[in-house]
Amino acid sequence: MIIKKFTAKTEEEATRQARAELGEGAVVMNVRTVKPAGFFGFFKRAQTEVTAAIEEVSDSDISNSKPVSLPPYRPEKVNSHTMPLENSIKGPSDIDLSIVRDAARKIDESERKAEKESREKDRAPEEKDEKILKESGDSSRAISEKLDSIHSLIEKQIKNEHSEEGSSGESEGTEPKENDEISRFLELISETLKDNEVEEKYVKSIVEEARQLRKPGVSIDYMLSGIYQRLILKFGEAATIEKNGREPEAVFFLGPTGVGKTTTIAKIASRLVVQDKKRVALVTTDTYRVKAAEQLRTYADILNVPFRIVYVDDDMRSALSEFRNFDFVLVDTAGHSPKNNEQIGNQKQFIDLTRDTMKITVYLVVSVTTKYRDLLNIADTYSKLVDYRIIFTKLDETTTLGNMLNLKLHTGAEISYVTDGQDVPDDIEVFDAQKTVRVLLGGKGTD
Repeated sequence: MIIKKFTAKTEEEATRQARAELGEGAVVMNVRTVKPAGFFGFFKRAQTEVTAAIEEVSDSDISNSKPVSLPPYRPEKVNSHTMPLENSIKGPSDIDLSIVRDAARKIDESERKAEKESREKDRAPEEKDEKILKESGDSSRAISEKLDSIHSLIEKQIKNEHSEEGSSGESEGTEPKENDEISRFLELISETLKDNEVEEKYVKSIVEEARQLRKPGVSIDYMLSGIYQRLILKFGEAATIEKNGREPEAVFFLGPTGVGKTTTIAKIASRLVVQDKKRVALVTTDTYRVKAAEQLRTYADILNVPFRIVYVDDDMRSALSEFRNFDFVLVDTAGHSPKNNEQIGNQKQFIDLTRDTMKITVYLVVSVTTKYRDLLNIADTYSKLVDYRIIFTKLDETTTLGNMLNLKLHTGAEISYVTDGQDVPDDIEVFDAQKTVRVLLGGKGTD
């Protein structure tokens, strides 16, 4: 693959330069604004830098066809012998992750644009820009330490309530005052959960469970700790991708268009290859979008892992047979409307076929910014297809995480990963119930 940078006054001009030199098949991987260096640079106009790439052997079929019309993969011959697949893959030490990150930024921009258009069409809520839930290095310390910020917030509001009541001349005994504090505390918990867009029926259930902890002399700290622990138990432990035994595993990623499936696959593939030293292959069954194949192929080239496009059952059988000695086969799928029964049937067909050959795991990839009712519709549609785990994306685009609890309680599915940015492989982490619960209860996502 040839990767070069081009600088011009505008993105369009830089892109024209790239395609003039590299050819019309060049893929724009990253766009950024470059400010002139030095003191005098302050008085100069910023320019646009475009990073473009093209395979050394042009693949005109991908760039010129609708839908994707690449021929099924056929093993290449070298001196009349099939080249061993393992010999064609470089080691993790040969991979420059900065190139992966640059490619991801551009690809994620197109994914975000697609989802934005979809949300506007469906009159979804506006996006929010505040970044939350960054890695906090959370450990299993005492709960009182973890709940300091939450307790301080609640205590302050309760004191404000009582100062207003005191100015009106009301003065009651100790027990009524204590009861009032507990009642106000439960109201605040309810309001905080609703502000985080937790569905009302779940809020009522959580508050009702908390009321059962109410006893004479019980402290707010005790009740808050009880709520905190119960919510953590409701989320459960994260279910991650792990290699068990020698059997290869196919991992399918399902979900609607624009939620970041391809970028998520790249993040997971990067970690499996570079950090865990696993043998990984990438496959796509998305033959509806030309860019989907281009994006995944770009990541595969950078990571030096094999990539195949699957059109029909025979293509899938061929790919599975070829990758039977690999650790993981990550399969991207077409995003579609939950009402598209034909595409749903095609995905189920590929999953059932794969299940006959190797172990499978299925992940439903959804954006935490999606409207609650739409999330339920998506989840219910895929529940008819297969059992799945959940990956939540775009945590950096919202300040409310209630949908995570809503979908968990609605489906009972395990939550595995969350993503909060476009950097590959950095902006993904294993789901942390403790951090999420702290946000839901009004605390901070980080220590």
